[in-house]
Amino acid sequence: MKVCIVSDSHDRGPMLAAAVEEAKSLGAEAVLHCGDVIGPNTLKPLLKIGLPVHVIHGNNLGDFTAICQMASRSNGLLHYHGGDAAIELGGRKIFLVHYPHYGRAMACTGDHDLVCCGHSHKPEVAQQANVRGGATWLVNPGTVAGLGAPSATWILGDLDTLEFAVRPVVMATV
Repeated sequence: MKVCIVSDSHDRGPMLAAAVEEAKSLGAEAVLHCGDVIGPNTLKPLLKIGLPVHVIHGNNLGDFTAICQMASRSNGLLHYHGGDAAIELGGRKIFLVHYPHYGRAMACTGDHDLVCCGHSHKPEVAQQANVRGGATWLVNPGTVAGLGAPSATWILGDLDTLEFAVRPVVMATV
């Protein structure tokens, strides 16, 4: 199962939608958003794309009440988890959190196959040694909005092979 991993969209809906549309064209079946959405209008275009979206908030909370209301009316497409989330997709245990230091700590537990975080606006894919003697994938997609970063990025993840590729956001030209 392939997934689109994004973070830090900061109300840049068109950029978020462009990343998700490309991910869908590459076979992604779900979206993992690691926070700093801000408002529900950022997520509205994703409902038309039709992939299930798992989203948490970050330090830029925005209108979480409206996001909750949108999720309740989304026919199961939008899952708003609050501050963090432990989910299962494609047979993998996944933890979503906004902050990298919290993500690193959760990866150290060995309770998850994949921990996704955001906040730093810097993409990173690494394995974190865990207390069970193994390693957990720790993935930060950077910022899909491109704010304070050299470029706007997202990650295409393959949950079957646990391979992750940082990809640039490509906006359609008219």
